Amino acid sequence: MNHFERLLVGALASAITCTTAMAHEAQPSAPAPMAESVKHLQEFQVIELRRYTTSDGARARFAKYFDTYFPEAFEQLGAMVFGQFLERDNPNHFTWLRGYKDLSARPIVNAAFYYGPLWKEHRSKVNAILPDSDNVMLMRPLHAEQGITVLPAIDPVDEDKGAQGVVVMQIFAVKKGSEEAFAKQAETAFSRYHIDGVHEAGVLVTLDVPNNFPQLPIRTDGPWLVWVGVVRDNATLDAKIAPVMKAVEQSLAGTDLLRGETERVVMNPTPRSRLRWREASPPAP
Repeated sequence: MNHFERLLVGALASAITCTTAMAHEAQPSAPAPMAESVKHLQEFQVIELRRYTTSDGARARFAKYFDTYFPEAFEQLGAMVFGQFLERDNPNHFTWLRGYKDLSARPIVNAAFYYGPLWKEHRSKVNAILPDSDNVMLMRPLHAEQGITVLPAIDPVDEDKGAQGVVVMQIFAVKKGSEEAFAKQAETAFSRYHIDGVHEAGVLVTLDVPNNFPQLPIRTDGPWLVWVGVVRDNATLDAKIAPVMKAVEQSLAGTDLLRGETERVVMNPTPRSRLRWREASPPAP
């Protein structure tokens, strides 16, 4: 072997060693436990329940824009898109839940987003199919320590079918001045929802404060109390939870603490909705 051949063999050996080391370093580490991966994404004390009306036939288009562009943008700004859904009984309704750490964070996050480059790029085509985005309830968790839990984001590899399950809301129109009394009775009634195949996602009540980001209107016709849950599938919805929800609605209607009928909203999560059915979710207590 001449000098040149020895140099070539040495170079090849070094390259193989380096490549092997790089490949070893590039191996993904074991995934963090689910609770750890979203541990920093909890305790959002201000929540917007946003129910948009899209143009006829345009909801799927809007949902795809939303899933593609917006959830991570809000997360990067310190807010959270808990989940986004398609209402079953209204083909033009797109509903989503957005959270902020506290009230002071709301105008900061919204200003950064709505005056920022992402919204500036996409707002024209999005607004063109969104005639009404003003149906918004400003809310908070009923108990500060029991806010909506942030589930891990959809994994594009392991969850290639997208978000599964059914999301259900009950919206109670509470008489002003009766919020505390109704909440106590409602919590007792909601204990009946501790059913296999049903997870409670949160209980929200109206946050009665001035709108600190007037560019985005909020409803002032409250107060409201909203129960949010996730159901495994349609069979569980129809056979197990729907009859109980009807009984609860009838029972709470007889308390004389409501000012109108309760609205039940059944929704399909969009493919990238965090809030969805997960077998790993903790069972109801």
